[in-house]
Amino acid sequence: MDKTAKKYTTIHYNNYLGLDDILNAQKLRSAELDDNPAHEEMLFIIVHQSYEIWFKQIIHELESVIGMFNRKDVDEKNIGTSIARLNRVIKIFKLLVEHIPIMESMTPLDFLDFRSYLFPASGFQSFQFRKIENLLGLPEEERMTYAGHHYAAFFTEEQQQELDKITKNGNLFHAVQDWLERTPFLQLGNFDFLAAYKEAVERMVAKEAKAIQSSDYLTDKEKKMRLRMMGSTDTYFKSILNPKVHQQLVEEGKQRLSYKATLAALMINLYNEEPLLQFPYRFLICLIDIDELLTTWRYRHSQMVMRMLGRKVGTGGSSGHEYLHATAVKHHIFTDLHNVSTLLIPRSELPELPPELQKELGFCFTYPEKW
Repeated sequence: MDKTAKKYTTIHYNNYLGLDDILNAQKLRSAELDDNPAHEEMLFIIVHQSYEIWFKQIIHELESVIGMFNRKDVDEKNIGTSIARLNRVIKIFKLLVEHIPIMESMTPLDFLDFRSYLFPASGFQSFQFRKIENLLGLPEEERMTYAGHHYAAFFTEEQQQELDKITKNGNLFHAVQDWLERTPFLQLGNFDFLAAYKEAVERMVAKEAKAIQSSDYLTDKEKKMRLRMMGSTDTYFKSILNPKVHQQLVEEGKQRLSYKATLAALMINLYNEEPLLQFPYRFLICLIDIDELLTTWRYRHSQMVMRMLGRKVGTGGSSGHEYLHATAVKHHIFTDLHNVSTLLIPRSELPELPPELQKELGFCFTYPEKW
C-alpha cells in the first residue's frame, strides 16, 4: 500500500500512541528481585520516563531552531517561528522543574526501599540530556568529570560521535553567534554604533560622577564606594570599548561570545523597542530564559538529592549532591547574554539614531500619490 492510500486508513488511539509499549515499560526491579515490591519505585520510573519523553521534544525543537539559524542568511520569518519553539522549550523546562515536588512526595525511607537495586544506573547516563547540553552549546572545557570519567564515557561509540559532531558543527551557541556577527546595523552610513555608544557612556559616567562628588549628604567614604559601584570606562565597559581587552577575556575563558557578536547583542538590547529589533531581542531573551531554567532544574535536582540521600554517594559513583550542585554553578551556556546587562545605559542616555537608520529599523509604509 502506497503512502497516499495509507493516508486514508483508520488508526486506533491506542496504536497511534503506542500505549501498549509505553504502559508496559515500567519494570520494577524490586518486584523482579524481591518478594516485597517497593510501592514508590513505580513513581520513580514514571517521573524519569517522563523526563526522557520531554527531552525528546526539546531535542526536536532545538534541532529545528539550529537548522533555521545555521545558515548564511536567516529568513526573518524564521525568527518568529524560532521564538515560538524556544518558548515551548521554556514551558517544558518549567514543567520539568515541577516534576521535582512530585518526586519529593516520596520520603527518603521510601527511596531506600529500592535504591539498592539501581546500581550502577544513574541519570548521568541519559544520552538525551547530554545531547540537549551539546545542542545548546555547553563547551567541552566547561564540563565536569563524573566520578573521574569523561562525560561521554558511558555511551556507545556511535553516540559519542554524535555528541562530538554537535559540539563541532551544530550547536545553538555557535549558530546564534554567527547570526549576531552578521548584524548589518552596527555601522550604516555615517552612523557608527560603537563610537556613539562610547560617547554616551563617557557622558553618562561623567554626569553621575559629578552628581556623586557634589552630594552634600554623602561622606567621602560613601562617595568612593558609590563611584566604585558605578564603574567607569576602565572597569565594566572596557571589554566592549576595547576589542583587545575582550579578546583577552575570551582567551582566559571569562567570555565566549565573539566581540562583534557581543556588540550586536548590546545594540539589540539597547534599541529593542525599534520594530525590526523586537523579534531578535525576544529571541535572545528566550536563550537567557532557557539557560536560567536549566540552572534552576539542576539546582532543584541537587536539593532533592540532598533531601533524599544527604551525603551518600550517587548510584553511578558520583559525589551525589555535591556533584549536582557544582554543575548548577558551573554549567552555564549563555552567560555572555546575561552579562550584556552590565553594559546597558539608561534610555535617556541612548544615542539618537539617524533618520535613515530609524527608517531601516522601523515599519515604513508609503501611501500612493493617488489614494
